[in-house]
Amino acid sequence: MPFVTLKVAGPALAPGLAAELQQSITALMAEVLGKRADLTAFLIEPSVPGDWAVGGSAVEAAAHLEAKVTQGTNTVEEKARFVAEAHALLVCLLPGPLPLATYVVVHEVAAEAWGYGGLTQAQRARDAARG
Repeated sequence: MPFVTLKVAGPALAPGLAAELQQSITALMAEVLGKRADLTAFLIEPSVPGDWAVGGSAVEAAAHLEAKVTQGTNTVEEKARFVAEAHALLVCLLPGPLPLATYVVVHEVAAEAWGYGGLTQAQRARDAARG
């Protein structure tokens, strides 16, 4: 049940690009991190280009991707692969050039601290263990 947020600055996204980003990153979440695509939520937040700065200087194009996953459900190698492949997708798909400081962050949230459908991930795990 991951939640992905992509913040972007630069020219308006071309028609269909938002959907392509959502589909590509969601597929990556499933393939690399083993997350269910049907439960992956994705939000794109545009930003005014002049409002985004790197090193104290405004940039014309930028991106920042954050994915929230349940703590302990992925290995160090899986997270590193996701960071690398998600970054490559952003560079490939977004108008740029993107600055070196284009971050991809995997936040691990304790199973007791989040959930969906009114149940925490911890409660879902307990229910599954009971059968």
